[in-house]
Amino acid sequence: MNDLDTCLRCRHTLRDHETGRYLCNHCEDRVAVHLGAIPGLFAQLDQHLARGAGNGPAVSGSKTAPAPLRIGILDLQTERGPVLGPLETWVRDWEEGGYAEVNEAGTVTDRLAHACRTLRFNLARAAAQHPAIDEAADEIATIWRTLSRITTGETAPRKIAVTCPCQQTLRITLDVRAVTCPACQTEYGHSEVLRLPLADRRAAA
Repeated sequence: MNDLDTCLRCRHTLRDHETGRYLCNHCEDRVAVHLGAIPGLFAQLDQHLARGAGNGPAVSGSKTAPAPLRIGILDLQTERGPVLGPLETWVRDWEEGGYAEVNEAGTVTDRLAHACRTLRFNLARAAAQHPAIDEAADEIATIWRTLSRITTGETAPRKIAVTCPCQQTLRITLDVRAVTCPACQTEYGHSEVLRLPLADRRAAA
């Protein structure tokens, strides 16, 4: 049970019906959306394996030599890569708490679909009872962003520098969910950190 009165992820105050939960309903819903989208995004990776590949599938029958493959995408598709590996680790973790069941049979695609389906099915219980759900949500969001940027061609968000009242410079992105100042240990939620003043150019350099 969460002894705080705020969501661990967005830092917003929990409403009366959310008391004791680790995630508010809004953050839980966002994790569910990410888990629902990951299998489909993962299935599109094959279309982006070749260097310089566009958003569409490769045309068969080409007489030109095949383009070199993108090793980073190949790594994402492996059994112990940064997609399936973390998701199955969380399934194992939730299994210990009686929330889920591991299934390591089938292809990487099959196992990924099972992991996402299992985590999503047990998400409400984990959001209410699992103290590490914030960490799981963060890893799931990272996987979703990685796959989304590859399949859509979106670039990583630009970082900006803001100044904490203690004069520490914080480098954040506009989609940051929360940040802790390393100097004074002040915790800022999304809206709070975006209200901090921009750092001057010398401090941001």
